[in-house]
Amino acid sequence: MKFWLMKSEPDTYSWDDLENAPAKTGSWEGVRNYQARNFMRDEFKLGDQVFFYHSSCAEPAIIGMAEVVRESYPDHTAMDPKSQYYDEKSAQKGLNPWVMVDVKAKKRFAKPLTLSEVRKSSELKDLLLLQKGQRLSIQPVQNEHAKIIMNLV
Repeated sequence: MKFWLMKSEPDTYSWDDLENAPAKTGSWEGVRNYQARNFMRDEFKLGDQVFFYHSSCAEPAIIGMAEVVRESYPDHTAMDPKSQYYDEKSAQKGLNPWVMVDVKAKKRFAKPLTLSEVRKSSELKDLLLLQKGQRLSIQPVQNEHAKIIMNLV
């Protein structure tokens, strides 16, 4: 089992959206970065744990824990001209390189772990989230970092 951090803007898809989805399960679609896609396609496995992170908001924070309940499959939104995630170049080629996974909300943290709190932890200084230039929406989390985060929430 691996740990991941998945970023989502709460105005686009929030923890509440995931919790309120049927069976508390949602598709993680619209990823259009090849490295993030490769993580989902090649490394995500059933049962992997996901730290759900709200980004691009007043107070970015890890909100809760989700679990991968369906491994990668084609992201149909890439080929749908009505979707905000439409990939015109891929559609014109008739090839869809994009995938999505399904995650299920497991636990909302009693108190979100804010980015400023994460920064204060010397034990998390090597967490990818804190590295300069690290903007991937999907990031692996080392087991020791996952344990520390769980102790902070």
